[in-house]
Amino acid sequence: MLFGHFKTHLPAAGQTLPGRPERPWQLGEHVVLGTPVETDEVPEGLEAAVFGLGCFWGAEEFYWQLPGVWSTSVGYSGGTTPHPTYDEVCSGLTGHTEAVRVVFDPTVTSYAELVKRFFEIHDPTQGMRQGNDVGTQYRSALYTLSDAQAATARELTDIYGAELERQGLGVITTEVAPAGDYFYAEGPHQQYLAKNPNGYRCHANTGVAFPA
Repeated sequence: MLFGHFKTHLPAAGQTLPGRPERPWQLGEHVVLGTPVETDEVPEGLEAAVFGLGCFWGAEEFYWQLPGVWSTSVGYSGGTTPHPTYDEVCSGLTGHTEAVRVVFDPTVTSYAELVKRFFEIHDPTQGMRQGNDVGTQYRSALYTLSDAQAATARELTDIYGAELERQGLGVITTEVAPAGDYFYAEGPHQQYLAKNPNGYRCHANTGVAFPA
């Protein structure tokens, strides 16, 4: 019963797992783009963004295909447990969502365009799930890294939410919040669908294009 509760409800303070002080796995080169997977130091002229839109395997694939994207990684954001494992996140006891970190060239594609793509490739009305994937780690989230990103994220969330409601598709549940710590997922999850072309994809979406 405890596990079932935390599948759909975020744990309160004091209920989360302790985690670990350091990440016990190392990450190498992006197998598609040939750039570093670890991008804490963003190269000059580039910008980072963090998105939570369901299972990160399929979500990362969407982003590495876009023009102007320099690197992508998958990880855990929005929670409190330091350096969690995939199994710990799936327990619901870390507070994290599965996330994609995108490093991109803003002269080629803007943060706004990445956010519009975010809304079109998942269903932001489903709360703590995406399609058949149920759990707090699948919630819709825009974790912002600057005041400018926050303003854009809030504005575009309002616009898309109004469009969804106009079409009778429910209330948007996307969380917009400042990005906290981002913890890189284990190596096998990075660029998972490049390594496993027939692997699992969850592409739940509303079918609604972002309004012009």
